[in-house]
Amino acid sequence: MTLLKFLREDNRFTYIASGSLLGVTLKQTSSIPLGSIEIKQMHPMDFEEFMIANGIGDLAISTMRMHFLEQKSLPDTLHTKILDLFKKYLIVGGLPDAVSVFVESKNVMTIRKIQEDILVLYGVDASKYEKEHNRLKIQRVYNLIPSNMENKKKRIVVKQIEQKSGKRMTDYADEFDYLISSGVALEVKAISNPIYPLLESSAKNLLKLYLNDVGLLTGLLYKHNIQAIMQDQNSVNLGSVYETVVAQELRAHGFNLYYYDNKKNGEVDFLIDDVDNLSVLPLEVKSGKDYRIHSALNKFVETPNYDVKRAYVLSNEQNVYQQNSITYIPVYYIMFFEPGSELVGEW
Repeated sequence: MTLLKFLREDNRFTYIASGSLLGVTLKQTSSIPLGSIEIKQMHPMDFEEFMIANGIGDLAISTMRMHFLEQKSLPDTLHTKILDLFKKYLIVGGLPDAVSVFVESKNVMTIRKIQEDILVLYGVDASKYEKEHNRLKIQRVYNLIPSNMENKKKRIVVKQIEQKSGKRMTDYADEFDYLISSGVALEVKAISNPIYPLLESSAKNLLKLYLNDVGLLTGLLYKHNIQAIMQDQNSVNLGSVYETVVAQELRAHGFNLYYYDNKKNGEVDFLIDDVDNLSVLPLEVKSGKDYRIHSALNKFVETPNYDVKRAYVLSNEQNVYQQNSITYIPVYYIMFFEPGSELVGEW
């Protein structure tokens, strides 16, 4: 990294440094040449990029954006098409090789093989960690993420990492930092007292980790069986899948991720900063028909001290409507959430 500074000053070439461990390297480099480099955080393809890859044009996306900003539902035909593509995105994810295979052949078995290989490569990257005991704990934490997603709380339970009592979150700070800095896991921090900006009130001991790509999760959970997602089978709870895709989308758009955790009021899936109103914007993600049931969100918006201007419930339902301060929108509208955009202001 230091050498690149001098190479750049030669002014004959532009250099690009990339790699799955670059995030870790940057955090460990003591002499980063500030002013000489521009850091770009790369993410799996988001849903809009997935739509573009599958032939959805600018006109359709612009129409969707207009309907979102005007709080309108999509027409029946367009809703059916976009929701179908969104469910396929849950299966494929946004990793370029998997998306490429889907566009070219729609071969689920090949897509799953690509995802399995990537999971192995993540483990290989972890093995490059300099300390062996750290490597083992990194792999253990990462392997626990899918099973944690199936729990009611979904948060990291420290004693499960090494099956040892008396351990604290701080004992695994390096392992968490590695998974987050390398980009293979997304962190969602707990907030018990939601005050803007959220960064000032986040808790370090109640952490959720999500896989960085929803396709990897559905591959681990359902293998080549796609009916659980495409047919909305009642016997299958897709809550962890829908939460993962929303976390993935928000992070790709530049949001820091938080969730509401309060012993008295319960949990709300995601909180993001409402910059325009200097407030907090809660999001509840629903995968089933019970999307109107959200007691924790109700208590959240009714708490006077929180001064909530607007809240959202995201689900598969087509209709956009508002009840009190809660707006119900189709889950695919998450693609239009951007920091500081009109969505957090007054429409």
